Amino acid sequence: MTTRNNIRALAAVLGMLPLGGALAAESAAQSNAYFGAVHVHTYYSFDAYTNGTLASPAQAYQWARGEAIPGGGGGPDLKIRQPLDFYAVSDHAEWLGVFKMMEEPASAISKHPLAPLITSPDPNTAMQAFATVLRDFSGGKRDPALEDPAISKSVWSQIAATADEYYRPGEFTTFPAFEWSANPEMRNLHRVVLFRDSQNLPDLVLSSLDSTDPEVLWEWMGEQRKQGATLLAIPHNGNASDGLMFSLQTADGKPLDEAYIRTRAANEPLYEITQIKGTSETNPALSPNDEFANFEQWDYTLSADGLRPTQRKGSFARQALLDGLGFAARGMGDPFHYGFIGDSDTHNAAASNEEYNYSGKFAFENNPKVRLQGVPGQPAHQVQQVREFSSGGLAGVWAAENTREAIYEAMLRRETFGTSGPQIKVRLFGGWDYDNEDLGAVDFVARGYAGGVPMGGTLSAAGKQAAPTFMVWASKDALSGNLDRIQIIKGWLDAEGQQREKIYNVAWSGDRKPDAAGKLPAVGNTVDVAKASYTNSIGAPELSALWRDPDFDPSEQAFYYARVLEIPTPRWSTYDARTLGIDVPEGLPTSIQERAFSSPVWYRPTAAAIAKR
Repeated sequence: MTTRNNIRALAAVLGMLPLGGALAAESAAQSNAYFGAVHVHTYYSFDAYTNGTLASPAQAYQWARGEAIPGGGGGPDLKIRQPLDFYAVSDHAEWLGVFKMMEEPASAISKHPLAPLITSPDPNTAMQAFATVLRDFSGGKRDPALEDPAISKSVWSQIAATADEYYRPGEFTTFPAFEWSANPEMRNLHRVVLFRDSQNLPDLVLSSLDSTDPEVLWEWMGEQRKQGATLLAIPHNGNASDGLMFSLQTADGKPLDEAYIRTRAANEPLYEITQIKGTSETNPALSPNDEFANFEQWDYTLSADGLRPTQRKGSFARQALLDGLGFAARGMGDPFHYGFIGDSDTHNAAASNEEYNYSGKFAFENNPKVRLQGVPGQPAHQVQQVREFSSGGLAGVWAAENTREAIYEAMLRRETFGTSGPQIKVRLFGGWDYDNEDLGAVDFVARGYAGGVPMGGTLSAAGKQAAPTFMVWASKDALSGNLDRIQIIKGWLDAEGQQREKIYNVAWSGDRKPDAAGKLPAVGNTVDVAKASYTNSIGAPELSALWRDPDFDPSEQAFYYARVLEIPTPRWSTYDARTLGIDVPEGLPTSIQERAFSSPVWYRPTAAAIAKR
């Protein structure tokens, strides 16, 4: 089950017309996979600076292109092994640049009483000073000097200008961006706000210091569009939101209405499904029959005390997709109509997505001893939180060229995928009449667009055949593990309106046989923990399949997305343990199965199909 000539084929049928397929079909022949990150912090972010970050936005772009930059923390310079295609610095809008400017003697803010503490070379002193700012703010005490718009305007202008400076159309793409960092009661509602280009940018970006309600952000985004800007928002870390990210109520406790749903869907086409603070695809409590659900579960809120979330519903992407089907079934639209990307959330300018090359989330972690054993005096729960950080993910897009316009348009149409770090490529097409010849054809991609919709698209008006057919393909990262399998994750609403989900293994390496329930034997594990090594003697470099839904009901709302699993490879903490000559700390996995997630394809039944129920 390793090539297009060795697949499980199911018959396909006539019919189908894609939604939005024409635009994609035009560029099918030139469509390429591009990898990047748009969730990146530099020394202009308050929490990056106070944790020792030395790198500027310019150095962030230099790193993404393959150059070495200072890593801080007393550790080595940072250098990526596989350079990226696109990158965006998205520093926190809150106190944007204020703490960094405290070290500039010519700046008035350098005379602030907190400046000597914030700029202290002792990280504990700097963090305690910032803790004072947070404590005062939480208690309703705000210091106008720390929110000086003149500083933030100047820094935002520099960030945008640097993005333009490093933009090389066709070679390396950059975007102006920032992060709106709302955490009501330390529950994460953060969004990265990405501008297509630098035309008509606002003088000052929106901070959550004045409101933690996403509707305020969306209203602000609408105002920017009126001024000629083009922008979108990407939420992340629902796993740390304690049920708020995908809540079925507004911030003031009202049920979601059609106006809210339209506004959210118009502003947020994508969701960041995996990053340093964990993977928020699903959770074992929500998906007990998913044997791979318990992957990199960073199970904390944003509290400095290491508090755990108590609400799973409203926190994970798969559950949100299911909830979205319910709204769509009532004719209200879908508030959670999200495509997927992965991303970083590095606070040290370097995405650090390579497991074998991980340097931490913050600059003070740029040392394997600190990452695994902490710093003197650090509370045990904080040490554990750092150990449980992931290496971070990557955003993948299928676009005609490496330009701002092409990549942004791919994001808008949700022709995107996310990985947990490796440069795994995955394609998914859904239609009604694909066959084995299409899957094995040299022009497989063109046939995919012409005969259906790509990931991110929507199917309706079922043809004569009983079920949709999907073509899925994946290839490995050249510097990572072979592929174990491809799965199709289906979610739907049954005839009673109950939420259902099922996982189908559709392509796999080797000669394994699924059991009667469809469960596939494990691929094996070649990881040598002591050496932090593995071999690609198992798995396959490429997998593909043609699959038709055996449980399809044309009257039921549904979504489908592909999940691609690598063979087990060492986790970053296993590499660090080898470097230090110690055992992997208890409670950490020694190996993980890196993965990729395609954006979903949705099926929306017609009124005629529903009437036949």
